[in-house]
Amino acid sequence: MLSQIARRLLTALPTLIGVIIVTFLLTRVLPGDTAAYFAGPAATPQAIEEVKKKLGLDRSLPVQFVSYVEALAKGDLGASLSTGQTVVKDIRTRLPASAELTLAGLVLGIVVAVPLGILAAVRQGSWIDHLCRVVATAGVSLPVFFSGLLLVYLFYYRLGWAPPPMGRLDVFSTAPNSITGFYLIDSLIARDFETFRAAFAQLILPAVTLGMFALAPIARMTRASMLAALSSEFVRTAKASGLSTRAVIVTYAFRNAMLPVVTTLGMVFSFLLGANVLVEKVFAWPGIGSYAVDALIKSDFAPVQGFVLTMAILYVMLNLLIDILYGVIDPRVRIEA
Repeated sequence: MLSQIARRLLTALPTLIGVIIVTFLLTRVLPGDTAAYFAGPAATPQAIEEVKKKLGLDRSLPVQFVSYVEALAKGDLGASLSTGQTVVKDIRTRLPASAELTLAGLVLGIVVAVPLGILAAVRQGSWIDHLCRVVATAGVSLPVFFSGLLLVYLFYYRLGWAPPPMGRLDVFSTAPNSITGFYLIDSLIARDFETFRAAFAQLILPAVTLGMFALAPIARMTRASMLAALSSEFVRTAKASGLSTRAVIVTYAFRNAMLPVVTTLGMVFSFLLGANVLVEKVFAWPGIGSYAVDALIKSDFAPVQGFVLTMAILYVMLNLLIDILYGVIDPRVRIEA
């Protein structure tokens, strides 16, 4: 297992190197002048040149890239000109917010989609099967920003059931002491149930928005995998042996249908990290996605590069986790590896 993990990490190195190169070049060719933006609209050409020199933007691209890689090797992602903080500190502060939202949306999608996909496969052609298809189609068709705005309009503006979309906490609550960075967990550790309630209330609508997006591919893959498993010889043999329907479905059919579902979960989690950018802007969520968008608008290179590199590392670790889960679910994968 350790050798397999080491091989996976080595194969990921070229990907990370490619991400570093491409991100660096793209941030330099994007429209906008960083020096002109931060020098101000009334700045003279001489003042803009001085800002460029101070930021090192007057040097050639190869020299800038070498300096960037040298700093990166030391764990320095640079400093954000818009926040005045180091990129590492900004990401460390904002990443838990994005992770909490993404995991909440993914868990919600799994809780609804997996049972729905199983029931749709077991009762093929029934109203549950048709419901699964309708939900999957709607989840794929509706953009996340539209779903988020629709939920805000319905549950906050029209019904008044949800709190205003103003971030992780309302204006009357105080953030708990940071232990994990997840407000729900930190507030429970501190036994601050009022803060937990406020954080949970703020999390519901954005999590439902992401959950609707995650539900469609998970439900469709679960249904398709279960249909293939239920038509297999081993399932028919289990039924002929007199096993209960529950044992046949859960123990035999679903376990053999889990590998493609786990693969889909990894892909959906990656998609959710990207969809977070739009959801965070709709709900004013102080996550890493909105941080990168604000930096991109201001032509602030360092946060954008740090964001892309962080996402690439998360994708690599996620794929590694999926490979490990393969071996746990199906020992034959470990033998073949």
